[in-house]
Amino acid sequence: MNTLNSTAFLRTSREFPEEIKALTQEINKSYLEIANAVNGRTIGLFPTTKPAVTGNNYYLNSTKRQQSVRQTWTFTSSTLTITHGLNLSNITYVPLIYGTFMDSSTNIFYPLPYVDVSSANNGVSVKLTSTQIIITAGSGSPPNVSTGLITIEWLQQP
Repeated sequence: MNTLNSTAFLRTSREFPEEIKALTQEINKSYLEIANAVNGRTIGLFPTTKPAVTGNNYYLNSTKRQQSVRQTWTFTSSTLTITHGLNLSNITYVPLIYGTFMDSSTNIFYPLPYVDVSSANNGVSVKLTSTQIIITAGSGSPPNVSTGLITIEWLQQP
């Protein structure tokens, strides 16, 4: 099978040679494999104060790699419009916008954006404008948005 990530996993065992030159070559190869496998993983940082590199790589223009960055914002029912401070003119794509919110009347968590399959008017949407993140509850009977978090991942200009 021809997959992109065939070397992203670390070997669990390795036989090291006793001869010093062969050992040096094997250790160098091992270090490179470890570095590539670790660097190919998503970095689990979700800061609320400034963007963090994700470890996710996008290849939108053939073989030119673009690494994404992400930031998380928290909100309450009184802060459903969040000034994000991002410069959208430096952003080429926003591949991921996701989060969760809690309904204070039921203590249930919902995904953000939320889609009610029984009525589109009961959904909760997310929109990213040039200056703000806007969370909007539908006009029907959507869950009562009390608290939550929203994460945005974007690609900078190459």
